Amino acid sequence: MTKLKTGLGRGLDALINQHNLKDNYEPAKFAEIEKDDGKQVDILAKIPVEFISSNPFQPRMTFEPEAFEELKKSILSNGLIQPVTVRRFGGDNNYQLISGERRLRACRDIGYKEIPAYIMKVDSDETMLALALIENIQREKLNPIEIGMAYKRLMDECHLTQEQIADQIGKDRTTVANSVRLLKLPVQVRESLIKEVISSGHARALINLPSEEMQIEVLKKIIDGNLSVRKVEQIVKKIMLSTEPPNRTIKFTSQTTSYSSSISDIEDKLRKLFGTKVICKQKNDGTGEITIEFYSNDELERLFELFEIISKSYN
Repeated sequence: MTKLKTGLGRGLDALINQHNLKDNYEPAKFAEIEKDDGKQVDILAKIPVEFISSNPFQPRMTFEPEAFEELKKSILSNGLIQPVTVRRFGGDNNYQLISGERRLRACRDIGYKEIPAYIMKVDSDETMLALALIENIQREKLNPIEIGMAYKRLMDECHLTQEQIADQIGKDRTTVANSVRLLKLPVQVRESLIKEVISSGHARALINLPSEEMQIEVLKKIIDGNLSVRKVEQIVKKIMLSTEPPNRTIKFTSQTTSYSSSISDIEDKLRKLFGTKVICKQKNDGTGEITIEFYSNDELERLFELFEIISKSYN
């Protein structure tokens, strides 16, 4: 059996930080891998396919038939290049899958009796969940909704912050946050994203619309007109600029009523200056806030450059 040099078994952080088998280990040839002795952990060994139970934390919801058939052909031609990952579970010679659902299904369909697997020491369901989700996010081609749901489960059930998740999977925190935000979209939009009728860029643009009705209406326009992400961002921006924001009513005492028209004028001037929606709110004591909205990373960068230009003009 091939022994793995890992820091496993020392808690969730140690387990996840070093759990990147694809980058750290070269899979051994199948003929060179020994059968599992039923005792050791953190090893690469051959195990019977029939003794592997499914992963209760599997983040994948859909399996594309064409891709699955291609995987089977690849395994038949080249063997299983990347072993599955399992933990010992439920008694002797029983295992629970951590990652590799598609690979395991493909090997079963082909008729393999044994399969190479990394056998890891995983003592808690929380650790099992974190490993299963992170492993799948890193390796498998999950759709954007599956990824968002995986991030959400890591936050809710494993108590990881977005920063911690981003660090473990090699992404920035904004990417994690945007993926989780996709889950707020209505079912019709999420299904279109899963089926690849629209892209993640389309979906992120739709998130900024204030109601599900508007999101679905623009979704129909995307599908009917085969609109680009850029075009959708422009449509959303136009809608947002023309839509009255909720709770926008500003209450003034009799002494400050004269300010109502000037607030509106200031908003209009700022909208023209920044090229985006601006909301001014003023309290009775004269204090208040100005909100400048943006609808994409590109637009945020544009606003930042504009702020720099304005700042330099006053220096």
